[in-house]
Amino acid sequence: ARHIRRLLATENAVRRLAEEHVPLRVEPELVRPQTIAQRLSPDALHQGLLAEADPLPSPELEDIAPAGIVLVLDQITDPHNVGAISRSAAAFAVSAIVTTARHSPEATGVLAKSASGALEYVPLVTVTNLARALAALKERGFLVVGLDSSGAVDFAEAAIRSPLALVLGAEGKGLRHLTLATCDQVARLDVPGKIKSLNVSNAAALALYLANKRLAAA
Repeated sequence: ARHIRRLLATENAVRRLAEEHVPLRVEPELVRPQTIAQRLSPDALHQGLLAEADPLPSPELEDIAPAGIVLVLDQITDPHNVGAISRSAAAFAVSAIVTTARHSPEATGVLAKSASGALEYVPLVTVTNLARALAALKERGFLVVGLDSSGAVDFAEAAIRSPLALVLGAEGKGLRHLTLATCDQVARLDVPGKIKSLNVSNAAALALYLANKRLAAA
């Protein structure tokens, strides 16, 4: 569904695309690896390919069907984390990811590569005020559960139902006070080891696994 304007590719990348029979809607421009590297940030591993593409349309909050699971990200700024969360969201059939217009990464190549294709399958919904967005989801029937170390109950034992909105906060800061206050309930992820906290993308994957198993059994 994404309109690709331009595709830069190294000789090796063009050969791999041909060997894997990847259909191309745009004729690749053959370039040297340095040409691609110069157009990217130092931490972007391009593997010989760079696509210049139009962004996918961003749906509105009211466009999200009141069913299944929605992920809500409270000022998670690392594009690698958001990309990894998007990948897990696609794997667990999440309906949409809701992020804030400020203090959230743009859908750049770094985020897209970390997402491993998930940006094409999981819509990103951008809102200006997260508390209002959570209130709107509640009005549409969503149970809003915040995941935070301050939670009174282990998420594995929390009372959940569909449609479900899971809210994740930035590492270190966690969920903001107003976000916590807006949630229907706040739960923690109990782990048995010496380290009690998880990377936010790992926490998202664990929570989605638990939620899917429990909702399927309900």
